[in-house]
Amino acid sequence: MKIKTDVVVVGSGAGGATVAKELSKKGRKVILLERGMPPKDLGSIRDAVLSHYDKCALRTSKEGTIVYRTLMVGGTTVVSCGNGVRTLEKVFRDKGIDLSREFESAEKDLNVQKLSNKLIGSGSRLIMDSSNKLGYEMGPMPKFINPDKCTSCGVCVLGCKTGAKWSSLFFVAEARKHGTRLITGANVKSVAIHKKKAVGVVAETTDGRLKIFADTVVLAAGGISSPVILQRSGIKNAGTHFFSDLFTVTYGIMKDENINLWKEPSMACLSTKFQQSDGFIMAPYIDVPLVARWVLSKRKQLKAFRYKDLLGIMVKIKDDETGVVNSNETFSKKPTARDNDKLHKGATVSREILLKAGVRDGDIIFTGTRSAHPGGTAAIGRVVDNNLETEIKNLYVCDASVLPESPGAPPIVTIVALAKRLAKSLEKTR
Repeated sequence: MKIKTDVVVVGSGAGGATVAKELSKKGRKVILLERGMPPKDLGSIRDAVLSHYDKCALRTSKEGTIVYRTLMVGGTTVVSCGNGVRTLEKVFRDKGIDLSREFESAEKDLNVQKLSNKLIGSGSRLIMDSSNKLGYEMGPMPKFINPDKCTSCGVCVLGCKTGAKWSSLFFVAEARKHGTRLITGANVKSVAIHKKKAVGVVAETTDGRLKIFADTVVLAAGGISSPVILQRSGIKNAGTHFFSDLFTVTYGIMKDENINLWKEPSMACLSTKFQQSDGFIMAPYIDVPLVARWVLSKRKQLKAFRYKDLLGIMVKIKDDETGVVNSNETFSKKPTARDNDKLHKGATVSREILLKAGVRDGDIIFTGTRSAHPGGTAAIGRVVDNNLETEIKNLYVCDASVLPESPGAPPIVTIVALAKRLAKSLEKTR
C-alpha cells in the first residue's frame, strides 16, 4: 500500500506526538506511525507486562542490563512516573539552543507543578524528612499529575487508569482531532531516500508492506529504534554513545509499621543535592510487587516482610555514554567503573537516610542495576544538527536519541520542548 502526506512521524511518544499535534493544528497533513498498539487495561500489571513493555519488561543488553521501554501508542510516557523536571537546559544553551520558551510552553501544556502536599503520603514524607535532617535537601517532585484525579494507587509505571497523569496519549488524541492519521502496528524498516533527500518511509504491517511518501520525515521512535532505522537508511554513525540513566533501589523494611509507600505516587519527592557533584538524584520509590520479587535476590526474598512494610529510595545516575545500538536492534550496555561508583555512593547515602528513618541496618536490601530513558544514539552535534536534521535533507530525529548527554533524570519535558521547537522550525520552512 502507498500513501502520500506532508509529514510522516515515526513513534507516538513524547517527541512524535508533540510534533504531530503541533503541525496538524497548523493544517499540515500528518501520518503518525506507531509500531505498537493502543494500551489496553491501564494500571494492570498483566497487560503492562504482556502487552506494553518490550520483552515483558525484561529487555536486556548483551551484558544483561535491563533497559525498560515500551512498544505502544503513547510510548513510555504512558508508564512514566509523571516527573516534570527540566533537564540539560544549560547543555543546550551552550550549543546555541535556547529552549526557555519551549520549556515554559511544555510545562503549561502538561500542567507541571510540584506535587500537592495532600498526595505526599507517610512513606514519602518519612524519607523526605529524614533526608532533610541529614542535609540532603529533598522536596516535592515537579509532576504532570492532576491532584484532583490522582487516587494514590501507586502504580504509575503500569499506566494511569484515572487519567490524572499526562501522557502523550492526550497529544495523540488532539493530533487526530486536527486530522492526523494514526496507523498502529507499523514497524518502520527504513527511510526512503532520493538524491540525498528523505521522501518517505517503508514499514511492515500485518497487512503487508506500507510505503508512505512525505515531504518531511521525523523519527521519534526512541533511543533504541530511531538509530536502528537511521543505520538501515545509510547513516552509519548512529547508534553510538548510548546511555540509559542507570538506577538502583535501596529498600528498608519497617516491620509492623504499615508504611504503605506503595499506595503513594511514585517518586513523590526529589533530592538533587548530589546531581552536580556526584551525578545522581534520589527519590522515594517502590517497585510493583511482581517486579520487586524479580529484582530482589533469592536470599532477600526469603527474608520475611510484607510489601506494605517497605521503604524504598531510587538512585538514578548520569551514566557514561559507552553503549552501542546495532542495526539488528541488539545493543550493548554495561555499567562502567565510574557508573558503579556513582551507584554505590547513591546507595550509601540512601542507606543513611533509611537508617535515619528508623530502619535497622540488617533490614536494608540493595537491588541490582537497571535502566530507563535510553538515548544519545543520534545526538545533536554527532548525528543531527541544531535543528535536529540529519545529513539526509528533510530527515529529522526528535526523541531521547538526540540528547547530547545523559540527563540522569526523567527527560519527558525536555523532549516535548525540543519537539515544539522542531515543529516551529518545520512550519517556518514550509
